[in-house]
Amino acid sequence: QVQLVESGGGAVQLGGSLRLSCVASVASGRILSINSMGWYRQAPGKERELVAIESRVGSTNYADSVKGRFTISRDSAKNALYLQMNSLKAEDTAVYYCNLNNFYGDYWGKGTLVTVSS
Repeated sequence: QVQLVESGGGAVQLGGSLRLSCVASVASGRILSINSMGWYRQAPGKERELVAIESRVGSTNYADSVKGRFTISRDSAKNALYLQMNSLKAEDTAVYYCNLNNFYGDYWGKGTLVTVSS
């Protein structure tokens, strides 16, 4: 069973930046057959949506609303995933979830709250 722990959320002003981190761990120590790791978010009253995702071969995909502002990156050696968020907008306020998909299943963290205010 893969466990994902997010960190780095918090309150930030409009136009500010935050860097989210996600660390994946498993009892055996090695996570096998990763297809993708990504970030999703869920704003109050809305459905969870994809923010950014990186495939096992390194290709990335972003939601149109964050292109040019957010950057996803991964450190495979540390089983870590990051999301650099710049030029934050009020509509970026949400709980951000880390996701890992591998041969064995789809795993989610508990989320980290990002609040953008003026």
